[in-house]
This record gives sequence, structure tokens and C-alpha cells, in this order.
Amino acid sequence: MADKRKVGMVSLGCPKNLVDSEVMMGLLSQQGYEMTSDSSAADVLVINTCGFIDSARQESIDTILELAQLKQTGQLKRLIVAGCLVERYREELRREIPEIDACIGVNQLGEIGAVLEPAGPRPLPVYSEGASAPELYLYDETTPRLRATAPYTSYVKIAEGCDHTCSFCIIPRLRGGFRSRSPESIIREAEMLAATGVKEIVLISQDTVNYGTDLGLKEGLARLLDPLSRISGIEWVRFLYCYPTGISDDLLRVMAERENLCKYFDIPLQHASRSVLARMRRGGGRASYERLIDRIRERVTGVSVRTTFIVGFPGEREEDFEELLGFARAVEFDNVGVFTYSDEEYSAARELDSKVEAATAKRRERRLMKVQSRISLRKNRARVGQRMRVLLEGRSKQSDLLLEGRSESQAPEIDGSVLINDMPEGADVRPGDFVTVEITEATEYDLVGRIL
Repeated sequence: MADKRKVGMVSLGCPKNLVDSEVMMGLLSQQGYEMTSDSSAADVLVINTCGFIDSARQESIDTILELAQLKQTGQLKRLIVAGCLVERYREELRREIPEIDACIGVNQLGEIGAVLEPAGPRPLPVYSEGASAPELYLYDETTPRLRATAPYTSYVKIAEGCDHTCSFCIIPRLRGGFRSRSPESIIREAEMLAATGVKEIVLISQDTVNYGTDLGLKEGLARLLDPLSRISGIEWVRFLYCYPTGISDDLLRVMAERENLCKYFDIPLQHASRSVLARMRRGGGRASYERLIDRIRERVTGVSVRTTFIVGFPGEREEDFEELLGFARAVEFDNVGVFTYSDEEYSAARELDSKVEAATAKRRERRLMKVQSRISLRKNRARVGQRMRVLLEGRSKQSDLLLEGRSESQAPEIDGSVLINDMPEGADVRPGDFVTVEITEATEYDLVGRIL
């Protein structure tokens, strides 16, 4: 390439989107582009968007509009928009924001170089529905990837797409049906990551416990975790996004037996009322979910359980919400995320009647988070005096006077942290080290302690 362009990548949304951004950066680096983290210095900007819910969609649009202004300086030559928002609003984006030079969808990541190459007087290609029918994309261990996480932690996407038909979700429409990578590919990638110094691997997909079903694998995730946990250098393996019906006894057994499998479950239950769950097309109810959590805690000593709930779903009555509150109080989750329902285009829930007013949904969100805050504070205070193994991450975002790390019950960028305000004089510790911390204080979301 005669003119070595500088490319900036802005990644929005979830860790699954971040992996897509890392793949695009890897492909561009392999093709000779220079990556920069300074948007104002970039010749080309790629914004990898999220379009899952209203707040994420608005953040994506605001980011595009803000960065589009850089074209006025003359430094920024091309603005590329990628990701889920493109899958939803390809033509609208180009029509409403003329500064966008090209749009590329989630199944066209391998073509990222084509939309950045100099095109002379011709406009950059615009991919739109009906223009082509690309195969559903899924990277493997041979795909170039420029990681954006800390050098000691890496996400590994083990599958793409989803086969569930939850009425509030349009992921199957955006990303296609569920498809798993081969176990051999995932294990080779983990071995390659370990060789570069990665100590924590976080497995992600739309539904990790469904891994391998499309390949005819029985107990696919449990069978995958066994060899992953034996890779030299990998000290923590965790997985996120578990659909509740897929948590098997074999999976619990492997987690309990393998010391470096983080004793941590992320299970987005969404609600506890059977009637609301039926409208969500989720099935289950409070009683079955309580049995599930009891089974997990009985089989895996010291396990932490995180969940997410949606409040204000169409048809959610006050008694449904009270049942959800009672469920949260009874189960006492370690971490909870709460979202107010978002009426999304193309979702089945959009057609449902009995909409809940926005003010009511926000009130329910505050009430549920208030209940969970008390639970979290009580649980964290019970940890004062305990010693725990912590992955050190560097200076705290809250204060330069503090160090920050995570225990195995805290997933990156999701849960709280362990703040460290004291250590032995002359201690030689650095980000990526595992240290033993004695907990001395607790807040609702964070723990405070000293390195021993």
C-alpha cells in the first residue's frame, strides 16, 4: 500500500461486539493499515455499533454524529459504520448521515479491507440487503485478531447467532442462527493466547451452554471446559451468558472439579413471573428458577451467581413485579443488572398489548435495584476478614492512590472490583499478577482490602 493510512476503531456494546472489532483490526493490520487509538489522528474511522436496545442504539447514533464532525477538519477521509445498527438501519444511516462512506454488516467482517481500499473517483461500496447474500460469519483461530483487552485477559467467542425466539430480542434476525466453532479451533486459540501471556479466558456467545448442539455434541460446554482448564498458563476460565435450561449436572460437576474454572454463573433469567416469562417466550417461573439456583449452589461450593432482569415488559402487572421482588429477596443473587423494557422494531413483543408506562417501568427498576443494593452490601460485608485471590489490573479508575483488581466472582467490565489501599513495603506487583488480598471494608458493589 503506497499510502499507509491510519485507522481508528471505536467499539460499542457488549464483549461479543468487541471481539468483532478485534477481528476487523487484525485483518486491517495484516493488510498494512496502521491502527491508532486517537480518533482525531485517523485517516479512516470504523465505528462498530450496537443496536440491541434503545439506549445502545442512541449511543451508537450519537457517536457517529460526533465523530462525523472530524470530516470537517480534512484529516478524516472516510467514515465506516459496522455492526448491529447496520443490520437494522443500513439505508437509513446512509440517507440521514451523508458523512458515512460505507456500511458493513456483522456477517461481512472479512470484507472490512475492501471498504477501506482507495477507490479513486468511485464511491466506496455500500452493502445493503438484497445486494448480496453473504454466508454467516464465524471467525476461527487462524483469523488475524488485534486484541483490545488487557494483555492478561482475552475474550474467546465460541459460537455466533441464536436459535431462541425470545419475544423481546432480535439477535437471530441480526446475527443469524446459532453456530458453534469446533472444539479443536477453540482449544488451539486458547493455547495461542496462553503462549502470549494471557491468564484469564472469558468464553462468550449468545448462549454458551448451548455450545456444540449444532455440531451434534452432547454436553458440549462441559466437554470443552475440561481440556481448556488443563492448558498451561491459563489460571482462570469463565463463561458468560447462560440460558437457564442448559445448565446440566455434567457442567456443574466439571466446574466444581476444576480449580481454575471460575465459580461464577451469569444467567440472564429476565423475570420470575410465569405469565411474564410466557409472554417473553422464555418458559419457566419462580419455582423452577429457585430450584435451579439451589442446585447450582449445592453442587459448586462458593459459587457466585449473576442475573439480569427486564422490568416494564408488556403485560407486567403489579403482582408480577412483586413476585419478581420476592424472588430477588429470596434467592439473594450476588450481582444483578436491571433493564427497562425497550419496544424494539421487528421484535414480537412490539405487537403485544398492555404496554407499561415508562414512568412505571423506571419506578420498578429503582425499587428492584434498591432491594438488590441492600443484598449486595450485606453479602460484601460478610466478606470482611476473608482472604481471596485477586487478579491485579492496575491503578483504580476511582483514585490514583488505589490499586484495583478482580476476584473470580467479578467478571471484567460487568461486576464490581477489589480496591487495594495497602500492601507490604517494597512489594513488587504489576497488572496481571495474582495476589492474595485480605478484605477490610465493603461497599454495595466493591470490596476494599490490603495485599498480604
